[in-house]
Amino acid sequence: MTVTSEQRFGEFVVVRGHEGLEHVAELVLDRPKAMNAVSTDMARSIAAACDALAADRDVRVAVLTSSHERAFCVGADLKERNSFTDAELVRQRPTARAAYTGVLELPMPTVAAVHGFALGGGFELALSCDLIVADPTAVVGLPEVSVGVIPGGGGTQLLPRRVGAARAAELIFSARRVPAAEARELGLVDELVAEGRDRAEALALAGRIAANSPVGLRAAKRALRLGHGLDLRAGLEVEDSAWRSVAFSGDRAEGVAAFNEKRKANWPGE
Repeated sequence: MTVTSEQRFGEFVVVRGHEGLEHVAELVLDRPKAMNAVSTDMARSIAAACDALAADRDVRVAVLTSSHERAFCVGADLKERNSFTDAELVRQRPTARAAYTGVLELPMPTVAAVHGFALGGGFELALSCDLIVADPTAVVGLPEVSVGVIPGGGGTQLLPRRVGAARAAELIFSARRVPAAEARELGLVDELVAEGRDRAEALALAGRIAANSPVGLRAAKRALRLGHGLDLRAGLEVEDSAWRSVAFSGDRAEGVAAFNEKRKANWPGE
């Protein structure tokens, strides 16, 4: 992505680059009047932005952020949902699902920067990322059963992968909201930073990650995701396949050469 470039996807989603942060793209949830509640239009825009990011070989890391000062994302737009007929809800489901799978299936490492409310679908967007950086104002949770549904953006599958089946069951069945300190203790978020610093620290982390081989990063993510939950022998086969995809790459040759020549690698990205 071009440094400092910005592209808007519909009314509610922005993707931008930053000077001094090469190969890092920021995907901004930008519906502040609704605390980033995910409407049909916003879901469509998230999916479109993720499609564009996935196709951009210059992007090595994506950071998911919010333009609202008091919320990351409060989940699905229940005001919109309240107007749906059953048939309309059925038709809307693939659009909503595409937003969450769009983030989940991004091929490069992803970091969520969370402050304020990250509830329901909002927390599922964060869970779809590889790492979650939060500040002390963060309040996370999957309260869907309290309104008669279940987490439908990957929550029932992603949460137990983070915290185990029993803990995930307690959090989902109780529908409770978890404050930042407890969320860090339980592993619901990965880093807890100073108030107001979640975005800056997530971008800084992304910059450190982006200094590494883009081929290696994508292959490592693929091995981590595909190998999770497999038995050890099957997981090692997944790892071997990912290793073979990078072992004869230009990045591998450049990385070894740079190490031996004691210089910074100039990754060809292939």
